[in-house]
Amino acid sequence: MMTLRWGIVSAGKISHDFVNALNSFPDKGDQAVVSVAARDKGRAAEFAKLHKIPKVADSYQALAKSSDVDVVYIGALNPDHYALTKLFLENGKHVLCEKPFCLNLKQTETLINLAKKKNLFFMEAVWTRFCPAYIYLENEIAAGNLGDVSFLEGNFGIFCEADRMFKKDQGGSALLDIGIYLLQLSQYVFKKYPERITAVGELNSEGVDETETIILEYGGGKRAVLNTQSRLRLINRATIYGSKGRITLEDPFHFPDRVTAVNGDVKKFPLHTSPLPYNFENSAGLVYQTVEVAKCIRNGQIESPRMSHKESLELAKLRDTIRKQLGVHYDVDDQEFA
Repeated sequence: MMTLRWGIVSAGKISHDFVNALNSFPDKGDQAVVSVAARDKGRAAEFAKLHKIPKVADSYQALAKSSDVDVVYIGALNPDHYALTKLFLENGKHVLCEKPFCLNLKQTETLINLAKKKNLFFMEAVWTRFCPAYIYLENEIAAGNLGDVSFLEGNFGIFCEADRMFKKDQGGSALLDIGIYLLQLSQYVFKKYPERITAVGELNSEGVDETETIILEYGGGKRAVLNTQSRLRLINRATIYGSKGRITLEDPFHFPDRVTAVNGDVKKFPLHTSPLPYNFENSAGLVYQTVEVAKCIRNGQIESPRMSHKESLELAKLRDTIRKQLGVHYDVDDQEFA
């Protein structure tokens, strides 16, 4: 079996965690990080040295044209996802792109169409979908142990000072940055598009959302109530309620290592250890999506059944609808993409 060769696009905090998780995972199979590129080549070189990556590409274009890279992980800022993904798809590379895929639905549709045309694997890096605790939740629901699931409540709040969260030109948004984890959980549990969407929140002076409360109604009394905060640390757990009981994804719910089961027992899902420290909570779990990517590419699939193109389109549509209700508008919303 040929080694699946990864290129890393940008050398920021999330890319560090991604590579650290992949390099240190004992069960990753035959895949390796072979090259990195960043806007600042010096930073890329430091990143390569730290993570023992053999090559530093001169530019994103050079990485895209490289013959020794099969798939790239894009960890750049939100506004750069569209152009970078387009560049790598057009140069025949499979792509795993950090969430959110793009700033809006139009961009997302364009890239998915391009991936299909090129017959290349393309996935939004919603790493949560590959979390052992989420697979446990899915199995419990399927087995009927919660009964009829009708209510979900979840909080995701952090105290953030990073410009990328609050500056419009950096694609700032509590919804796009952390709210997506709540939205994808609700879609994961209810498995249909909401019949009604209601959102209230606060914007900063740049017109970027710092907080929102979102109610998603799925019909038949099924509902999710979701809270995001970028200025307050919340207890970041989520509880799924059914007619027979409830399951709680403990803090941090977006990749929990503990789940409170229907019978009250606490189930533990330990993560592997890594030699380097992580920037974000439970980032060791980022590796599970790479195992999925490798499996899909080897099977000739261009999307993952656990995080499909259809689901990325639905999440993009949800974010657009919520942003419109909140009054958050990006310049790209006025542009067409083809």
